[in-house]
Amino acid sequence: MAENGTKEKIKWTTTIIISSSLKNCEVATALDRSHKIRYSDSVENGSIIFSLSGVAFLLMDAKECFTSAEEIFLAKIEKFTNIHQNSFLVLSAAFHGPEEWKLMFRIQQRFLGSNLRILPVHNTVDVINLMCTIAKMASKPYIDNICYRMVTTEAYIIEQSPVWKTLQKLKLSSDSFNPN
Repeated sequence: MAENGTKEKIKWTTTIIISSSLKNCEVATALDRSHKIRYSDSVENGSIIFSLSGVAFLLMDAKECFTSAEEIFLAKIEKFTNIHQNSFLVLSAAFHGPEEWKLMFRIQQRFLGSNLRILPVHNTVDVINLMCTIAKMASKPYIDNICYRMVTTEAYIIEQSPVWKTLQKLKLSSDSFNPN
């Protein structure tokens, strides 16, 4: 704990694999400030992979989806989801109007039941914050901490539950009548 009573922020850094096609992108530049970046020609164009967290993001601009044939960008998304188990489509647009929502709906319909999640974003700051938050929460030390907190909370809820207390009283009272 810090002296002022708030928790100190620990800087989280990880190694990120980024598609070479994003080398001059604002997102890659921003990530490069606080993480180790490796560029790769062998990953899907537009992809960012947090390998230690097991999450992958595919950056797509809504305008590019409108200008290209639907089969082309859907094939790209399908290839991406087939490779990455924990995949996110980061769909950026300055404004998510009716056309952008229709696009997201078509993508959702096409990939319903798959491992793809769609994240609508507006700017680079949104992209960085979403990706880093998801990757950080999926990383091993944070997952362990979250699991521990969930188990502790579950135990506390059960311990404080009036239903549980009633069941315990019923069990105790039935034990006193049990001749065994």
